[in-house]
Amino acid sequence: MEPIILLEDLRLKYPEGRQLFHDFSLSVKKGEKVLILGPSGSGKSTLLQVLSGLIPEVLDVPMVARDRVAPNSWGYVFQDPDTQFCMPYVDEELAFVLENLAVQRDKMPERIRQLLELVRLDLDDIHTSIGKLSGGMKQRLAIASVLAMEPEVLFLDEPTAMLDPVGTQQVWDTIKGIDEEKTVIIVEHKVDLLLDYVDRIVVLDEVGCIVADGPTASIFQNHIPLLKKYGIWYPGVWEDYLKEREKEADIVSIEPEQLPIISLDGFSGYRGREKKIEVEGKVIHRGEWIAIVGENGAGKSTLLESLMQLVKTEGVYTLDGKAVKGIPSNRIGFVFQNPEFQFVTTSVYEEIAYSLRWKEQKEEEVALRVEELLQRFRLQHLKTQHPYQLSMGQKRRLSVAAAVINEPEVLLLDEPTFGQDSKNTFRMLEWLYSMKQAGVSIVMVTHDLHIAENFADRVWVVENGKVKEEVPGKELCSKLESRREKHAVSAN
Repeated sequence: MEPIILLEDLRLKYPEGRQLFHDFSLSVKKGEKVLILGPSGSGKSTLLQVLSGLIPEVLDVPMVARDRVAPNSWGYVFQDPDTQFCMPYVDEELAFVLENLAVQRDKMPERIRQLLELVRLDLDDIHTSIGKLSGGMKQRLAIASVLAMEPEVLFLDEPTAMLDPVGTQQVWDTIKGIDEEKTVIIVEHKVDLLLDYVDRIVVLDEVGCIVADGPTASIFQNHIPLLKKYGIWYPGVWEDYLKEREKEADIVSIEPEQLPIISLDGFSGYRGREKKIEVEGKVIHRGEWIAIVGENGAGKSTLLESLMQLVKTEGVYTLDGKAVKGIPSNRIGFVFQNPEFQFVTTSVYEEIAYSLRWKEQKEEEVALRVEELLQRFRLQHLKTQHPYQLSMGQKRRLSVAAAVINEPEVLLLDEPTFGQDSKNTFRMLEWLYSMKQAGVSIVMVTHDLHIAENFADRVWVVENGKVKEEVPGKELCSKLESRREKHAVSAN
């Protein structure tokens, strides 16, 4: 069978960047379901763009290949959904796709509703501004717009990165239900739900060379040491990590002093005129780790933005007993869900140094501090590159480094581990844990229940715009399981 996708002897180099894919060759047959794994920055997203033909036809990136075959009909779900929207409203985005497919106008409303139902994007009004959607809701819309084209080949670049566990399951159930003959090429860190779907796995090293290629079962049975070496997620990686962590003699649990730093009561945050989050009677203590969990669109990100005073708020909000007025950036560090929202310079080095320069610190002191963070977040080889040239995982690490350089007393983090390989995820978590031990308060939005259960002191469960429940981190999974069992009983 002739391959539907072919690359032979590919070489590629971004301007002012390192070379990737040294004489790289890969072929994909029609109907194959291929999962591409590799560490953060290994070129997985770039490879998808080459395989689809986006590079070099649309994106002008210097590359050469002895032979290349790209599919005629394909759809692409980007890692960052905002990069692929053409219209300002949900219904208009899907109508734009259908219009290009020559779908009759009177048939569009029904088809739009079908597509939204397919990806479980529930909206009271489909003429909703895309800008008002949560990150996870945007990802569902992006998937719906691609499925509308009914392409022969699907390229999926971490399509569930910002989705909650239920949403992740639903999206993969949707993708698994499409035509079996469709070719699907996937880049994804959350591999557990793909074990019964992908039939082939290609593993890349740090410079985009193939170090393993074979059937799914074979890769996960015979190449675990290789996956560990490159920090690639595999089934059971959390269990292995926690066992190793327990053996570390220098990890000692220290209970934080119960001194409140933030108090919230009758506190609300708004999107425009609409109230999106309410918090009643909550206190955050110094040296405490709070995880915030909940479904997409529940109000988790709005809560963090409200604490940072980036949106309109009402109610009681005090920092060390004093009412917060204005953006408290001198004491609170903030990491956006989309790291590009906070980049203000043209190089990785300058991005980290930016806040220190405002303090007029000596250049020698700035250099020492920046180099320390470049090393810690494994960005030293990228310090001259523009932040937009980084992979999503690298952008995420840069956004955290830039937020902590001023040594804040409180750190607000919105999904800081999405797009990260396992090695960088665990390194970041251990570093955050050390900050907590030093007295920094950490408030983290996450969809990874492993993080909430094993690192957080307390978990705030957000539902329908309210902090509905607060549980100790170690009790989270048992509480959620108990709730699921109650729902199952009531449903029957």
